[in-house]
Amino acid sequence: MSMASHDAGVPEQFQQFPPNRIIVIHPGSLYVRIGRASDLVPVKQLHCIARKRRHGGKIYRDSFIPPSVPKTKELIEELEECRLQISHTLQSCVQSNGARRYATPPQQIAAFNRRSLPEYVSDGEPWPQVECDVIVGDLVLDVDPELPYNIHFPYRRGDFNLHSEIGGSISSVLNDLYTIWSSIIEFKLGIPLIELVKYRCVLLIPDLYCRSHLKYLMSLLLKDLGFGHCFLVQESVGATFGAGIGSACVVDIGDQKTAISCVEDGISHKPTRLRMDYGAGDVCQSLSWMFHKSAFPYKDWTENIPRDVVLMRNLYENFCHINLDVCGPQEKSFLVDHPGDVINKYTLQVGDECIISPLSMFYTDLLKITGAKTTKIPNRQPSDPEDPFDAEFLRETGRKKEAIDISTNENQFETLNEIQQVNNQDEDIVVDTLEGGPGDISLLAPGQVMALDAAILQSIDRCPSDDLKRKMYSNVLIVGGGVKVHGISLWLQNRMALQIPYTYKTEQLEIVTSPKEIDPASTVWKGAAVMSCLESAIELWINQSEWNKYGLRILRERAPFIW
Repeated sequence: MSMASHDAGVPEQFQQFPPNRIIVIHPGSLYVRIGRASDLVPVKQLHCIARKRRHGGKIYRDSFIPPSVPKTKELIEELEECRLQISHTLQSCVQSNGARRYATPPQQIAAFNRRSLPEYVSDGEPWPQVECDVIVGDLVLDVDPELPYNIHFPYRRGDFNLHSEIGGSISSVLNDLYTIWSSIIEFKLGIPLIELVKYRCVLLIPDLYCRSHLKYLMSLLLKDLGFGHCFLVQESVGATFGAGIGSACVVDIGDQKTAISCVEDGISHKPTRLRMDYGAGDVCQSLSWMFHKSAFPYKDWTENIPRDVVLMRNLYENFCHINLDVCGPQEKSFLVDHPGDVINKYTLQVGDECIISPLSMFYTDLLKITGAKTTKIPNRQPSDPEDPFDAEFLRETGRKKEAIDISTNENQFETLNEIQQVNNQDEDIVVDTLEGGPGDISLLAPGQVMALDAAILQSIDRCPSDDLKRKMYSNVLIVGGGVKVHGISLWLQNRMALQIPYTYKTEQLEIVTSPKEIDPASTVWKGAAVMSCLESAIELWINQSEWNKYGLRILRERAPFIW
């Protein structure tokens, strides 16, 4: 029987779909990756938008890097204490030839850097002429910082960038997402928006999500962008499919967040999910602090200039490592090539700061350079904005003004339930934020942020069975753009090997960083692309009419994750 005749009597959403007509979107705090499921790699663009200010309008510019906080005397003391602690740890290590490591004092490196003068290379290009009211993606870097544009990143720390300033409302964020994604689809993928009804979309979402945000995103895809069908995939699940591993403890190190989740056969175990408010951007700021402490020769560097931030990120990716055989001062050079200025070459001497900064993920006091951090976990009693029997929902939407103690006033609770069932059959009631953040997410000891190794151990410890814990210890998968530091997996392996509970020490601790030679920053995207083409994915698709009719209820039924 031919495929055509086989599919003839099957409803449209349950038919296999060609990969070149499926678009996979992976939004992040710094970059967004969008491509067809048939593409080898996605289009990668800065996940930001520049909008021209009205004359006399308020100025608002999101930073391209997590902003550093004012350097008080107390903060500098804490940073310095942590830097010395890491430095002493490194000095107690030995090189592969058995020789002890030694550290070069920052003062000695600073003396070299103070004498280092820029070397003229050539005249630079002028700033490009910008006449559009709205600019998206990488082109935002071509906008002269002196021009009257506001800059917005719709995601921050792995979730919606909501704030009280201009452009910080949920409708503004969704509007920015629509503009950025539609521009990339239209101009980078070459697909007219009017054609999207013939396409399907897979959207990657955080493992720790706010359910009302999922509702907004589904409406954005099906109603605003107009895709014919779509479904959502959690990032950790995408990572396992991208790596071709059935089960793993997934560690996703992004630009502004590090998320951990234990995944077994395509399901993320809810109790194991953790998200820490740090990533490569924060590590980059610690590197910048140490470079400046040693008289960074490019004296005009500032975190408020996007091209300076991109330069520092490049230095982080090119210079940083965790290789104990590299010690003593190293000479490096870099170019400063900003439009409207000459191109200069700088020579820089570096010491152990290139190892110390990535180790800040294990010694997190160094990350206080970008402010206090939190660790987030799933709420034990999550609120469901469309479940009339949910206590949180009642508290938020109850029409009675007096506080109701649900635990004691059971009769009132039942009566109110009946009222809610009658009045709230409409799908549009949303509980967005509760005390301390979205109702689906809790903070774990606010102010305390977990080191990478401790967080992985805690996540695995929350697995429901010993067998699963064993499986996770033998498969730790590290993905994300923040992982491109040579030697990080070996350091993590050694740290974890010392802390694994005795019962599981028999397991071979395996850390996987670049499975199948895929760029770890694209593993999650690739996994969602693979998943969308599987025969088992056919039942996951949600179409426009189903979404319009049932809303979140259809998502709860079809979602490939436990609601």
